[in-house]
Amino acid sequence: MTTPSALTWRLATRGDVAAVVALLADDSLGAGREGVDLSPYLAAFDAMVAENNNHLIVASDAAGQIVATYQITFITGLSLRASRRAQIESVRVSSSLRGQGIGQLLMADAQGRAQAAGCKLIQLTTNKSRSRAQAFYTGLGFTASHIGYKRDL
Repeated sequence: MTTPSALTWRLATRGDVAAVVALLADDSLGAGREGVDLSPYLAAFDAMVAENNNHLIVASDAAGQIVATYQITFITGLSLRASRRAQIESVRVSSSLRGQGIGQLLMADAQGRAQAAGCKLIQLTTNKSRSRAQAFYTGLGFTASHIGYKRDL
């Protein structure tokens, strides 16, 4: 059994990509949009590493199995008195482990990394259909302060 206190949070390696893709596909939205060919994911991982401000984080249990992941990107900008911000994306906890506090640890890890990088705020988006995720983020003190838009290119 995995306990939240037994998790190790670290930067992902290229060898972790398959496990991360499996986590991304491990929910109702991801199941329909993730693929089985790892080559585009590996290319994206390589690009993220090269960018140096775009990190894939994983949590592994005592047996070394990856059970949670998120992406954090540090953005330097001029708005808000030139505040640096952290963008959080692709937050996933293994479906078999949800509801055990791992998500709270994940977000605490993200906050620690953001603060260490000099960020003044954390921002994220979540799909409108993810009502449980919205309640989770609200419970952590996030506010739904903006309206987000996306457009396929």
